[in-house]
Amino acid sequence: MTDTPLIPTGGRVLAAIDASAHARGVADLAAWAAQRLDVPLDLLHAIERDPASTPPADFSGSLSLGSQEALLAELAAHDEQRGQLAQRHGRALLDQIRAHLRDTAGLEAEPRLRHGALVDALTDVEADVRLFVLGRRGAHADGASGHLGRNLERAVRAVHRPVLVATRAMQPITRFAIAFDGSATARRCVAMVAASPLLRGLDCHLITAGREDAYAAERADAVAELAAAGFQAQNHCVDGDAESVLPAFLDSHAIDLLVMGAYGHSRIRSFIVGSTTTRVLLTSAVPVLLLR
Repeated sequence: MTDTPLIPTGGRVLAAIDASAHARGVADLAAWAAQRLDVPLDLLHAIERDPASTPPADFSGSLSLGSQEALLAELAAHDEQRGQLAQRHGRALLDQIRAHLRDTAGLEAEPRLRHGALVDALTDVEADVRLFVLGRRGAHADGASGHLGRNLERAVRAVHRPVLVATRAMQPITRFAIAFDGSATARRCVAMVAASPLLRGLDCHLITAGREDAYAAERADAVAELAAAGFQAQNHCVDGDAESVLPAFLDSHAIDLLVMGAYGHSRIRSFIVGSTTTRVLLTSAVPVLLLR
């Protein structure tokens, strides 16, 4: 047993909401987590600069003083109008999601509207957050198959709290699996799951990719630690690499949620661990809880 909980003591669940097709799934999954943890839920929408927009060309050298002033005034008015529309859109989006959660989960969520990059907004409020919930892809990547959203990987690398990555539609969660490779990160994941109320009472599976005897002692210790916390974990070892074994296992065992280690911070560790994490996120049909 460990003294380190899955979610740090105190704080809230925070869901990052945008206009993507993942927004409702993110909100529903965040509401589920907030109710499991018995903590408040915040909905955050960050008003970022449209990546498709570019700064206007500088024609100042070819314009008269009066023309320059008129053009600058027009551009300023345009930016102000665009900013006001973005705020109205953000508030409407948050109000819509709040009403949805009120009707479906009986939960009153707190809205937060921020200007600037989403990752900056997340790190600014991290001290008050126990769990972040994000979508796999954002509003600008709905059609980009084979790619994570531009904010997700940055956010997972930037924050130090657990991150729950949502799929488009929230499904009931009754069964979860922990990806286990015998590493210190995997053992810490087990310890954090054992100490948290988030997944307590759910059907638990421990899945290792490799030969049948891979990490046998570490797997036995993990199962014992989970059992001491009340989980009757089933211990599985499937031959193959994690990137192919995990998605197949989730499907064949009707797993509703996957728990695994997040990206590392060092450059070498990020390259080794991050590539597997990214590929699993891309192929997983169920939410993924990323822990450090």
